[in-house]
Amino acid sequence: MHIGVPKEIKNNEFRVGLVPSSVAELVHHGHQVTIETNAGNGAGVTDADYVAAGASIAATADEIFASADMIVKVKEPLAVERKKLRKGQLLFTYLHLAPDPEQTKDLLASGATCIAYETVTSPTGGLPLLTPMSEVAGRLAPQVGAHCLEKAQGGLGILLGGVPGVPAGNVVILGGGVSGTHAATIALGMGANVTVVDRSAEVLRRISAQFNGAVRTVFSTRDAVNSLVTTADMVIGCVLIPGAEAPKLITRAMLKTMKPGSVIVDVAIDQGGCCETSKATTHAEPTYVVDGVIHYCVANMPGAVARTSTFALNNGTLPFALALANKGWKQATIDDKHLRNGLNVHDGKLTYKAVADAQGLAYTSAESILGL
Repeated sequence: MHIGVPKEIKNNEFRVGLVPSSVAELVHHGHQVTIETNAGNGAGVTDADYVAAGASIAATADEIFASADMIVKVKEPLAVERKKLRKGQLLFTYLHLAPDPEQTKDLLASGATCIAYETVTSPTGGLPLLTPMSEVAGRLAPQVGAHCLEKAQGGLGILLGGVPGVPAGNVVILGGGVSGTHAATIALGMGANVTVVDRSAEVLRRISAQFNGAVRTVFSTRDAVNSLVTTADMVIGCVLIPGAEAPKLITRAMLKTMKPGSVIVDVAIDQGGCCETSKATTHAEPTYVVDGVIHYCVANMPGAVARTSTFALNNGTLPFALALANKGWKQATIDDKHLRNGLNVHDGKLTYKAVADAQGLAYTSAESILGL
């Protein structure tokens, strides 16, 4: 199979779909890999590194899209990239379709087969290709939030960890999954007072045990969230419903009760965000203010630490990329129901129910397409 890796063009996105070690594995299995020139520079990987691993270098993304059987990316294809997709081509990347009807429309029109990293599952019930980036985003969230709290950034002027005689900041984390747990790890390490909110009693028990009671846990209700945000210096939104649009846990009315200069870091923004006033931002312009509250809603947070993120992502994606290349997408998804769960679009049909429900579109099961 011919595998192509274009350079990411989303604002300040420096990750890359494949690293040289992944290329070497694919080449070892008899596949051809072409990388767009300078695609890996932002992650500290040069064209020479790719050539040494057995890849060829293309001068433009047009060459990649025109010749490759499978396109491996990191972020969802932008409109200009979607126009280059063709019928029968395989796209393997993050898609986050639920809050993005325009992308859904374009992918359906392309006739391509699109497998989304974020909906591939594991035998243990996890999301193995979303997990590494959730870990990175969770660990970044208190860091970027702490910067936003600085007075020069328009924040409250609070040091999260405080100092002797001055109290630490209050951090409320909505969601105790992968991102939320890692956010709690860093916020607690910075010395903040940390509260994790979740609607699963089992998750709250795990959080309490994992942090030896150092993190406060609260069962999620509207009243609980409403009460907690009024005293929060930073709220980190980490809620996730796989493949679906994130629930809006912070309403516009709640925002008015928050401290002026407090910060919301909406890690869930890829799936539409968990605050009613959230809208996607970029690393170039990461924040905006609504009712005195700073919103940090960068839709590709892990891109800020591109090298760490790229290598972490490849650790997860390589086995699936190999299966797709070795067997073809159809046999690979027949053989592996967890990879099959990643199938979102095929030949003009929407094959992920949560996306179809979110956008009111017709749904066709992957199993029916595969004849299972």
